[in-house]
Amino acid sequence: RRCPPLLHLRSRPSAMPAEPAAAHAAEKPPLTSDYLDCAQLRFSLGCTTVADKAPLKAQLLKQIEEKEMAPFYRATCEALGWEADAALLAKLEAANATELARLSDAIKTAEESEGESEICSAMLAKAEFLMRIGERAKALAALEETYAKTVGLGPKLDLLLTKLRLALFFDDKKLTADTIDAAKGLLDQGGDWERRNRLKVYEAVFHISTRSFKKAADLLLDSVATFTATELISYNTFVLYTVTTSLLSLPRADLKSKVIDAPEILQVLGEIPHLANLLNGLYECRYRTLMEALVGIVDSLYADRYMHAHTRFYWRELRVLAYNQFLESYRSVSLAGMATSFGVSADFLDKELSGFIAAERLSCKIDKVNLVVSSTRPDKQSAQFHSAIKQGDLLLNRLQKLSRVINV
Repeated sequence: RRCPPLLHLRSRPSAMPAEPAAAHAAEKPPLTSDYLDCAQLRFSLGCTTVADKAPLKAQLLKQIEEKEMAPFYRATCEALGWEADAALLAKLEAANATELARLSDAIKTAEESEGESEICSAMLAKAEFLMRIGERAKALAALEETYAKTVGLGPKLDLLLTKLRLALFFDDKKLTADTIDAAKGLLDQGGDWERRNRLKVYEAVFHISTRSFKKAADLLLDSVATFTATELISYNTFVLYTVTTSLLSLPRADLKSKVIDAPEILQVLGEIPHLANLLNGLYECRYRTLMEALVGIVDSLYADRYMHAHTRFYWRELRVLAYNQFLESYRSVSLAGMATSFGVSADFLDKELSGFIAAERLSCKIDKVNLVVSSTRPDKQSAQFHSAIKQGDLLLNRLQKLSRVINV
């Protein structure tokens, strides 16, 4: 048996024509980010850089109790080394058992006396409940069962987006990648722009978690004017991801037109600590401001569950970008002068540049006698000349090898 299209799982109405079951959409509350916020709160509580954890713990426990998340509470206590409140856990488990029995009865009743739409709605309600309380395996199985009985591109895409939230909640990268591919396959057959744009944000968050910042930046910039995925991340977090990934991915001209001058970004840029100074400090060559803002941004990224693993990489790459940008303007510059521009000591800068030069990340050399940094970056004409010589040598070597084979 195959069910008709399910209710839409979205927070805002689509601009495209409604699905057949859209008349029942009012019965479902709008989607919020509360579900994924719980995963972020638990992650923040495990971060060493978070100083005051008491408010976060209180907030998380409030969410757990309100949503009756017994499995998630048990897993959180194990992960963070908390002593579980036996009375609270028993209360949550009892509530879960009661609700599961009610949902199972609703499915049975729908199968016996109601239509296909009611059956699918009952199945989806059970899947969403299992997902909400943190029962990963059972929720995934329930979603798969509901998906198999669903017809219509829109409802299927909504189920895949729900599945993506489950995968992101549990940081299951393989499940996330597979679900994104499945959703893209459906979008190739059709689908409205609202779901297409939401999927871009989901995919961008996945790319951030796998350090594919260029892909993430492209998807986020495409979604700036049409962002509606508030069930995944807040708009301020969306702007934070957009700016931080774009800084490493875009050339200066594109950074100006797509990020700095974007009204959608400008309206909230000042609400995010240090982000405006980070963006404008790099673009306007105010390197002291950039370095000060970078310290604050890195602390925020370290406590973010998607950026945490890449914080050291981001810290290093943005400094390399700033040093290269600074040195492009000079043939040589005093070490003390460059250190002053960046707001660091000459000794720190000496060690920093030495490491990047040894790793061939910077085209310069340090004169330790005169304390001068000299650029060794070849000009464009010289670089083309050396490239032509190198390719010519390679061609001659291949011709020589070919002549030996022919002579034999």
